[in-house]
Amino acid sequence: MKELILEKLSKMEDLEQRKMLKDIMSSLFVNLIDYQENESKRLVERVFSEIEDTEKKYDVYITVCHKNDFDPVSEFLFPFFEEDVLEKKVDMKEIVKGLYNKETLKLFTVFLKCDYKKICKVNQNKRYKGTLITDFGRYPITVRLVKNEAYTDQIKKLYEVFQKNEIPWRTINNPYTNKFFDIFLDSCDVSLDENEEIKEIVFDLEEYEEYKMIDIIPLWNIKKHWLKTDGFPMPTMDRLNFEHIISIKKLGSESGYLVEESEHIFRYVNRSDGELSIISPEEKAGDWCIVQVSQRKDDTVKNNKYEVASNSRKESFINKFANRQAYVIRTKGEITRVVNSFGYSKYFEMEDVEIRSFSDPNGQTYDMNFFITDDIRVGNDKKFMAIKFKKNAEETFITYDLLSFLVSEVQMYFPEYKCEGVLI
Repeated sequence: MKELILEKLSKMEDLEQRKMLKDIMSSLFVNLIDYQENESKRLVERVFSEIEDTEKKYDVYITVCHKNDFDPVSEFLFPFFEEDVLEKKVDMKEIVKGLYNKETLKLFTVFLKCDYKKICKVNQNKRYKGTLITDFGRYPITVRLVKNEAYTDQIKKLYEVFQKNEIPWRTINNPYTNKFFDIFLDSCDVSLDENEEIKEIVFDLEEYEEYKMIDIIPLWNIKKHWLKTDGFPMPTMDRLNFEHIISIKKLGSESGYLVEESEHIFRYVNRSDGELSIISPEEKAGDWCIVQVSQRKDDTVKNNKYEVASNSRKESFINKFANRQAYVIRTKGEITRVVNSFGYSKYFEMEDVEIRSFSDPNGQTYDMNFFITDDIRVGNDKKFMAIKFKKNAEETFITYDLLSFLVSEVQMYFPEYKCEGVLI
């Protein structure tokens, strides 16, 4: 508005009138414009503050890195398992015992840096040739690739914690954990001496050899803490339960916190700035397992060689407002809004939605919420919703996984269909 007034004044030919009008505008209307703009800004801030976005505290971030590149002092990204960062050695005695008892023995875990289509073609019954190198010689062995389920099980357990804490679940953008495989020792044609020291184990994965990566570990912004109850638990109004206060000020108020029901039972959790109020039938104070969903982003995100995937939504009034109520999607435009709310439009653009009676035989996506069961709707009667996307960027080894994340999130809104993503 100020610029418009100045533009109009500059076009006045009578300089005396221009000066007079400029003085009037500067002394009255400009101040009025400033007041109006400030009040409008305050109104916008007030509306946004009333719709508090607690969802951001529970954004989950996942990536991978080499074991040697892991930052142990990072307050943002942590390994799925603490032992992942430790140096692992295979014991010859365990190998000899396993071969003698005809048991499969896990040697280590590898990461296959290839896309979802190639991952689907991995034959877990196939034997691959390898060599066991000791201080006394080299011995031929065979190994097998077996899908690692430990990391996906952690996500399933996290879902159960979200449910227990009554925090709305969002699909976790998890493009990496399905690419981890365990290497199991299958056989060795010669007798081994348990007193020999293993120097190295090498193997050739043939068609997957070029994708094989050793010592890669997954990271996420989830960390568990064991915290004690502050003081003594106080009886609640119902005289049946007790209130356990847990201070979380030192961990940071920007993060989200969940209570895991491991050694203790609780009814529900009240959250306030700096503390958790756990309502439990247990009257004795104790240590509680608190799951921190850290939002303390640091340089590990910028310096990481692999993309840090997240289920964070773009911050907007529409998204905040939609999250406050039960939201029913009825149009393709609303599906597009859900897809675009995650900020992956740089990779994909939704083109169309098609309802089919058949599934795509060359499936390009998978359900990242496979552990959520539907006890009401019969799966055999469901039709298929094909969501078609156009690529906006060059394909990477996680392209189909990111697409699966978007489709899995849409699936949460349409339990009556089986959603599939199609890249056209």
